[in-house]
Amino acid sequence: MSLISLKTLSIAFGDRMLLDAANLEINKGQRIGLIGRNGEGKSTLLRIINGEQPPDEGELLVKPGIKIAMLAQSAVVAENCTVYEVVAAAMGDAGKLLMEYQNLLEHHDFSQPSQALEAVQNALENQGGWSLNTRIEKTLSRLNLNAKALYCALSGGWQRRALLARTLVNQPDIILLDEPTNHLDIPAIAWLEKHLIGFRGALLFITHDREFLQNIATDIVELDRGKLTQWAGTYGDYLRRKAAALEEEVRHTRKHDKKLALEESWIRQGIKARRTRNEGRVRALQKLRLQQQERRKAGGKVKLALHQGHLSGKIILEATRLNYAIAGTTIVKDFSATILRGDRIGLIGENGCGKTTLIRLLLGELQAISGKLRQGTRLETAYFDQTRQHLDPDMSVIDAVGRGREQITIGDKSKHIMSYLADFLFSPARVRSPIKSLSGGERARVLLARIFAQPINLLVMDEPTNDLDIETLELLEELLLDFSGTLLLVSHDRKFIDNVVTSTWVFEGGGEIKEYVGGYADWLRQTSTEIAAPPHKIGNTSESGKKSESRQVQTSKARKLSYNLQRELDAIPDKINQLERNQFDLTARVSAADFYQSEPAEITRTLDKIKSVETELAKLYARWGEIEG
Repeated sequence: MSLISLKTLSIAFGDRMLLDAANLEINKGQRIGLIGRNGEGKSTLLRIINGEQPPDEGELLVKPGIKIAMLAQSAVVAENCTVYEVVAAAMGDAGKLLMEYQNLLEHHDFSQPSQALEAVQNALENQGGWSLNTRIEKTLSRLNLNAKALYCALSGGWQRRALLARTLVNQPDIILLDEPTNHLDIPAIAWLEKHLIGFRGALLFITHDREFLQNIATDIVELDRGKLTQWAGTYGDYLRRKAAALEEEVRHTRKHDKKLALEESWIRQGIKARRTRNEGRVRALQKLRLQQQERRKAGGKVKLALHQGHLSGKIILEATRLNYAIAGTTIVKDFSATILRGDRIGLIGENGCGKTTLIRLLLGELQAISGKLRQGTRLETAYFDQTRQHLDPDMSVIDAVGRGREQITIGDKSKHIMSYLADFLFSPARVRSPIKSLSGGERARVLLARIFAQPINLLVMDEPTNDLDIETLELLEELLLDFSGTLLLVSHDRKFIDNVVTSTWVFEGGGEIKEYVGGYADWLRQTSTEIAAPPHKIGNTSESGKKSESRQVQTSKARKLSYNLQRELDAIPDKINQLERNQFDLTARVSAADFYQSEPAEITRTLDKIKSVETELAKLYARWGEIEG
């Protein structure tokens, strides 16, 4: 029996159907990535499974005795709670005893006996509370959380870690995660990946982080127009199969529309048609009309366009030995850099290391303790801040973006403000809503619409990927790649950094900031090379130089492939291309509307062929890497 089954589940808010007779099964060991556009109902689905939101129709079957834990995008936590108390709250009654014990222990006078402390200790022993305390402390340690810190005093990233610890500590059978990587830095994301891969229960998670999705998911479930579609395999497998399915859907739709047009023409042929009318054909026409009427169209796509500013000077910013500290802690130490027109620079570092502070120093919002900063000429700067502080929560969408204007000019084209906001998926009714009533994804789109409506040649983006769905992220990537100005980007989204930036500033601790060519993956390669390389000393003797040269020659010889290995290596790409063509054809066959109406034996043979091709592809890629290595 599966851990959770959804049978024809439906839910609607007003006239909007979020789930329409949706079906899903979650089994032990599955790690399911739930994807879909913002507003499709992904978070609602998680709340239904967690028992927070009843469905309108259908069944939710949960295996008796299983524990479910959920990390929501936001959570209400009582004021003056410590991090330990936030995490211990997941333990129920035992957690309350642990909190009481910690509180009594903190105020206990050890020179005097305490009956209350002794009673709590006995209760904890009876409930196995000491092992739970060890588990809490271990989880806090892994996430580098201070147990005594006040939750309300933490930054958004550290609060997210505390809520994540609360979700993980109770060792549930099913974990539900809603955007778990939001506000987490790259080391924390890497730790979370490792932990979830080792988790033996079931996992259902929502994320926009494509690298995280690729590394974690064993299955992809797509929520699109109220329907849940499950795709076995990784996110990369999903992308390939989805492309084939979309092509098949387009062909099927064209065939349906063409048939409908022919039948409509036939029914209107007047007396001749009525004489030869086939009632079965009439009923078929009525069915086609009904299918056309009930077909739910896919929602529109965000249309991103950026108002390119005038050409700036060649030098954008020049920093010389900048220093900055807060309360005696060095944030920026002797930082020097020159940013030229057209540079696209990514900033990487742990939460709280000073990425946003450096941005504000370079923009002149903060004054350095020492050093010089020179800004270039003809700069037209736009700043996307991660806290959305530039948005007045009481202002409506149309006022926040239009700022009193009825026309928005992008390049040499002018648009009415309503049409411009429609490009960012805001309906005429939604543009009058106050900012405070919007979801996180909608607020991000408002800020994008606002900054893209002004001329820009220096674009500064601090965590722009939070709350955006994958489709909008990919469109934003394309826009930034076409942007001819200069970009400064702070992000923990590894794939986004790799796809957009040309160089990376890495915060290495103690205020030290070092520049590397390329994105996140390039930084990893360069740092691993530096660690592996022996230390180089200036003024080596000629003898050591000869030894070094000899080692290089030996390495070169070792890397030379034999004739047979070289032939095998040369043949691998053609074999892979052939297998991928077979995979595409088989996937298209499976995606056909009438596939599962075939004979059971034929269905089994086709599915087995897909698995066989996938296995063979994996072997070829592994062999390719083995030979080249």
